[in-house]
Amino acid sequence: MERNLGIDPGLAVLRRKATGEELDYGFVMHCLGDYSNSRVKLNHLLKINALIRVKKGIYIFGKNFATHPYSSEVLANMIYGPSYVSLEWACQYYRLIPEKVTTVTSVTSQRTKQFKTPLGLFSYDHIPMKVFPVGVTLKKISDKQQALIATKEKGLADLLVLRRGAFSSKKHFEETLFEDLRVEEEDLASLDLTLLNAIFLSRPHSAIKYLIECRKSL
Repeated sequence: MERNLGIDPGLAVLRRKATGEELDYGFVMHCLGDYSNSRVKLNHLLKINALIRVKKGIYIFGKNFATHPYSSEVLANMIYGPSYVSLEWACQYYRLIPEKVTTVTSVTSQRTKQFKTPLGLFSYDHIPMKVFPVGVTLKKISDKQQALIATKEKGLADLLVLRRGAFSSKKHFEETLFEDLRVEEEDLASLDLTLLNAIFLSRPHSAIKYLIECRKSL
């Protein structure tokens, strides 16, 4: 790897100490602490595309210096928080929906926001803090990395509640679930009823109520 880093010792230090492809400003400044002006050094690394700025204070290694693909889920947690990956991206992650998703979607207890980055769009939808932790898991991304991601039950519930709203009937719900979102019955059958009930208790909503009823019928 050293030969790919050329003669830049600052980049070599970053590459050696980094546990993943995603870096924050504090880590970068710590690694470049031996330089008389670490900010100037950071700007140099950005200029030569050794690092790519995702947003202010968040970076990844440039393509010629990356050792692994970056994690969209780890970046989503870093960009805006507290947040967890959910909605369309989580449902795609668990293969609950066939749709190709390009926006990395998350849920946050903060204000709804979107971030346009060189890597694509990261979106964050607001939910109340009391609802936030139920059905969220710290998933292992690599040997040294983890990210907060909705379980498949929470991801689907978030998608139905935040994107589709209230349902007037079970028929309307089933049309949305099976025809619009194209969720398969076998995937629905894999959902954990105990967790779905806990999600419903934290946020009573017609979408989650009908989701539980459909799951029970299988």
